[in-house]
Amino acid sequence: QYNMLPGYSGVTQGILGTLFTWFVTALGAAVVFVVPPMSEENEGKFLDGCLGFSSGVMLAASYWSLLAPAVELAEESGYGRLSFFPAALGFILGAVTVWTADKFLPDTDNIHEFLISDSDDAETHNLKKKKKSDDLDIINNESGSNSKNGNSSSHLRDGLRQRKVIESEGKSNSISAAEKEVMERSSRSWRRVLLLVIAMTIHNFPEGLAVGVAFGSIGKSPSATFSAAVALAIGIGLQNFPEGLAVSLPMHREKRTKMNSFFWGQMSGAVEPIGGFLGAAMVEYAEWFLPYALAFAAGAMVYVVVDSIVPEAQVRGNGKYSSWGAVVGFVLMMVLDVALG
Repeated sequence: QYNMLPGYSGVTQGILGTLFTWFVTALGAAVVFVVPPMSEENEGKFLDGCLGFSSGVMLAASYWSLLAPAVELAEESGYGRLSFFPAALGFILGAVTVWTADKFLPDTDNIHEFLISDSDDAETHNLKKKKKSDDLDIINNESGSNSKNGNSSSHLRDGLRQRKVIESEGKSNSISAAEKEVMERSSRSWRRVLLLVIAMTIHNFPEGLAVGVAFGSIGKSPSATFSAAVALAIGIGLQNFPEGLAVSLPMHREKRTKMNSFFWGQMSGAVEPIGGFLGAAMVEYAEWFLPYALAFAAGAMVYVVVDSIVPEAQVRGNGKYSSWGAVVGFVLMMVLDVALG
């Protein structure tokens, strides 16, 4: 039961395990291709329930798959009454690391120029189209008026030159209030979506780290088995499915194409194999570090749950959906860990 993949190192198994969890993230993001259109209210309830489910899985995995083995390993290593120390220190360091990464989130206040130019927002497109139509009407009116005086060509050229000078001197003044409102609204909306993608990516790294540590620690303690590592990978994969949805569906609602929404949804889990490699390598080649690494991954995941996922699931007023989702996720991960571990 210690190693069901003979010939593969713990690092390789850690990478394979996190490739699986990334694949499940992509499956969740791919639902954007088949899900029927939902109202914003129903979509919010669905996503909040999914976020609650994710938080429940992560909390259960943090204890049964990470913290409990960390304390057990510390006891076996001779820490005695201080067996709590590696788990406590690693847990705090994991939380501090994610908090530090969160402080370096990029400033996206000025991203509206890229988003507006790359967006498929119909309202913005119609406003731009209307502006072009108004410009043509002005030119046509000038042309018609000047043709009566026999000076159509020269007057039209003079009018166009004057218009270009005015626009170059005060281009910002030519933007209508309606256009500014659409740009500001799109900027705010896209900022929320972008921050969601970044937040998902930040908290997927500790998930990958946790899976890597689990596979890298196989055989190093009675509880560190291949079955336990597989249970953790399955649990993380299950909670990654709604996370892929939580990125792709809001992006599609913001008028992005389905393919573009799917791409960013699955990319939120692309960092997990990196975490899997680092986690497995740390414990495979520095066994003394194992209890700290297990607790580090647990602290990172718990911090993400309480700082990002739970607040996000409460914003739309669907607290009951997210709470029951958390209960289901916690019980499911507990069953997986106990049954397979």
